[in-house]
Amino acid sequence: MDTKENIRKSCFASGCFWGTEYWFMKAPGVIATTVGFMGGKLDNPTYQQVRTGTTGHLECVEITYDANQTSYENLVKLFFETHDFTQTDGQGIDIGSQYLSCLFYAHTEEKAIAERYMRRLEEMGYTVATQLRLASVFWKAEDCHQQYYEHKGTLPYCHIYRPLF
Repeated sequence: MDTKENIRKSCFASGCFWGTEYWFMKAPGVIATTVGFMGGKLDNPTYQQVRTGTTGHLECVEITYDANQTSYENLVKLFFETHDFTQTDGQGIDIGSQYLSCLFYAHTEEKAIAERYMRRLEEMGYTVATQLRLASVFWKAEDCHQQYYEHKGTLPYCHIYRPLF
């Protein structure tokens, strides 16, 4: 039985939020996804403001999930398996600080899980550019950006799934 105490939220930034959301929407145990922004200093930013790269915000996805059906650890694995966590200046052709790879953690347990997977990737020979930041205020993007690929009926150009773990 699902109860409110089993429902959790976590935020992930891995470049263009449309592609990030596409993969998380399909993950078992994910109840909802919301694209938006986190990490900057501007309150209630718009997509047009964030895309300039001057707000300090990253495009990210807030994942609402049922902890009885999946775990933060599973979400972290999917995060790393669906973007280029080695790229330092954005993702693919999307260049800029708003497209950086970042795990936003809410508490020390999430931070420890993220660090463990970053170490595993380094042990596998990867140079991990992913940032690790304490979660701050999540600002929802405009409605036209929500479930973008679902409404468009196409596949992401910037996110490809590749199993790593």
